[in-house]
Amino acid sequence: MKTWFKTLAATCAVIPFAQCAVLPGSNIASAAEPAAAVAPATTALTDADPALWVVKDDDTTIYLFGTVHVLKPGLSWFDEAVKTAFDKSDEMMLEIVLPEDQAAVAQTMMPLAMDMTGKTIPSRLTADQLKAYQAAMVSVGMPANAFDAFEPWFPAMTLSILPLTKLGYDPEQGAEKLLTKFAKAAGKPIAGLETLEQQLGFFDTLPETQQVAFLNSVVKDMDKLGPTLDKMVVLWAKGDPAGLAVAMNESLAATPELATTLLYDRNQRWADQIKTRLAKPGTVFIAVGAGHLAGEKSVQDYLKARGLTAERVQY
Repeated sequence: MKTWFKTLAATCAVIPFAQCAVLPGSNIASAAEPAAAVAPATTALTDADPALWVVKDDDTTIYLFGTVHVLKPGLSWFDEAVKTAFDKSDEMMLEIVLPEDQAAVAQTMMPLAMDMTGKTIPSRLTADQLKAYQAAMVSVGMPANAFDAFEPWFPAMTLSILPLTKLGYDPEQGAEKLLTKFAKAAGKPIAGLETLEQQLGFFDTLPETQQVAFLNSVVKDMDKLGPTLDKMVVLWAKGDPAGLAVAMNESLAATPELATTLLYDRNQRWADQIKTRLAKPGTVFIAVGAGHLAGEKSVQDYLKARGLTAERVQY
């Protein structure tokens, strides 16, 4: 079970779903707001130097920047080489472009998250598992039965993200949120490598047994969520993709189907998209979850297999 937790608790470095896990007009939003309000204010900025790569040919330059989708305030990462690369770029690409209207996010998410077969969360869990799950829901300010009609992946994702607000993490401080704000201010076009439906589909299509295992693991190890993400953010801020790969991807070896779905298949598709984009002149700033740019079978590895070299930008 710990393998599932370590793998999917790392979604803040893999899937931008973390940005839209708190939806206005839902019980999730009302549960999260009080926690976010008491997050400690940060006045001093801590320097962070996340890793940055560049792929180029004669008339095209593509920067690859690894992000964490939910961060605490107070990290100074949008400066030095990162800001220089961003400022030079004609356009920005993210994993997905989230709708500004969060109701539109909910409209896309809910049909996938709801279980249309009539099965409920309680019917999938043993008595002990159900007791632990309901206690976890209450602990984050949610009604114990709030997600009974949902597929297991949705409460699992929610419970792996919602507690972060109490630890000072803020989706509005996530790298993509801030980069989007900067891009709009600069008038840069923003495009997505994937759609929201595609990203949600990665979880929605998991077999039921794996979804239940995911949910039980998150419930069991919720207290480890903060330390796990804290460690990854430190490695990210140090510009240590090798260390980040060890911290995040170690457990993926034990869940090869999930590793293929969340990382490797997507990395290959993105490498193809980057190669295609090189045929068009210009400068592009691509920001994706840091996990995609770390370890074996990273985007850089698949680019190399396609005859392209991603060079680390030293700063």
